[in-house]
Amino acid sequence: MDKNYYEILEVDKNASPEIIEKAYKTLAKKYHPDLQDEAHKKESEETFKIINEAYEILSNPDQRALYDQKLKDTVISQDKYDEMYQQNQVLKNKLNDLQQHMYNENAYSQNTNHFNNTTNQNNSQNSYQNTQTEQYRKNLEYQQQVNQARQQAYHDAYIQDLKNRGYKIRYKKSFSDYVKSLIALVIVVFILFIIFQIPFVKNYFIELYHTNSVFKVIGNIFINIFN
Repeated sequence: MDKNYYEILEVDKNASPEIIEKAYKTLAKKYHPDLQDEAHKKESEETFKIINEAYEILSNPDQRALYDQKLKDTVISQDKYDEMYQQNQVLKNKLNDLQQHMYNENAYSQNTNHFNNTTNQNNSQNSYQNTQTEQYRKNLEYQQQVNQARQQAYHDAYIQDLKNRGYKIRYKKSFSDYVKSLIALVIVVFILFIIFQIPFVKNYFIELYHTNSVFKVIGNIFINIFN
């Protein structure tokens, strides 16, 4: 999906058919090729074509429903995007470190094998076999980490491409997010309660309640709620 028709028509995704039609007429008049000078006529023709395409989809209830579903499938949460981006950066750095480590280890292994071969053939043969076994194990681990980094990089590149093409990243709260918000609210209320127990703060708000009509209305609302 290369275009966001709602952004093209400059309307919200929950806009009514009347608002969509009004936005279309306004943009169509603004970008109509016959109303442009020769220098901008070609550009306005392309824009006008895209505007018509967007209106054709969004003005049809069935096509709009299908489009909304496709658009919904491209949206991920901001937390998930940030998490994938951070993980991808860590994996990229780890991949670079592993590549450098493997290069140094291979160079050291080659020098060690050469030295053993020239000093003692039997010992070097055993050492070589042990080194090859250990090297094979490390290569497997390295390959697994490389594959993981590559998959994460591809995924991150796909999400970044969607974002570059104008798709919105919508925050979807999980249950733990609601728990954290509730805990934060309780802490804030508790802190405000403690502050209110300070004599001069309490006297100030009592005086404000009796002298300010707006504050008095707000205070009565809270009193009614807690009573």
